[in-house]
Amino acid sequence: MARVVIVGCGYVGLELGRQLREASHEVTGVRRSDAGLDAVADTGLNPQRADATDPGSLAALPDADWVVFAASSGGRGAAAAREVYVEGLRNVIDAYAARDATPDRLVYTSSTGVYGDHDGAFVDEDTPIDPTTEKTAVLAEAERIAIEDAAAAGIDGTVARFAGLYGPDRYRLDRYIEGPVTEGYLNMVHRDDAAGAITFLLESDLARDSVVLVADDEPADKWTFADWLAAECGVEAPPKRTIQERLAAQDLSEAATRRLQTSKRCDNGRLRDLGYEFAYPTFRKGYRDPIDAYRDGTPASDV
Repeated sequence: MARVVIVGCGYVGLELGRQLREASHEVTGVRRSDAGLDAVADTGLNPQRADATDPGSLAALPDADWVVFAASSGGRGAAAAREVYVEGLRNVIDAYAARDATPDRLVYTSSTGVYGDHDGAFVDEDTPIDPTTEKTAVLAEAERIAIEDAAAAGIDGTVARFAGLYGPDRYRLDRYIEGPVTEGYLNMVHRDDAAGAITFLLESDLARDSVVLVADDEPADKWTFADWLAAECGVEAPPKRTIQERLAAQDLSEAATRRLQTSKRCDNGRLRDLGYEFAYPTFRKGYRDPIDAYRDGTPASDV
């Protein structure tokens, strides 16, 4: 049994904690708010109030064998991202480095956004990263901290580089069956597999001091995905638009414009080679529940 602390025990962290608890590990979920702590307790984990951006609060964290840093900046800009992902991660590493017994492992959950634009080509762990926005540059810096600063503290770091998360409460079914759908690729991973990959890497003692790309088996062309989804839901295919048509609307932020102009397909070969087996290997299985709910009468925005 390992003692696990999940800092930022939110969308992925709660599922990760559930999986680790079922595997008989002792799991503490760290949140800042009362509502967040209630969600941790409701999942059957040990709730602990602390804030990664407040070093003084981190003394309350229990000792741990494994620490997972899955905190979120709440969709805010680059400055907030730096405060959470860079300074917050460094605070957590420093807090544990100062203890008599340091954790054995640290996992930091990053994003495939650090790759930048590859004109639709496949990328993997050996592909040089090229962040194109201030926020993705922050994520890239946090990846370095998770490996290098953790190593200096005597902790083996792992970066789990997540593709776009989907799953309960994040299917966005209405966006794709109502449209308009802008061209490009979707690199996705179901929430349960994002958590499952971390559980697997920790329990199997794999990927120390390295990066693992966590994406499902099939990068999806957005138009093809939307047409499939509409057909499965029994509705007409949604309207489509090209990237240039979307940009012509001139209503996007600079960061959103840059994201729209980046294109890549994520290769999960390393995670597969390590032995991970996906619960939802492609969107065809991962979207079965919301499709069934929609066909049973649940509004697309509510599935």
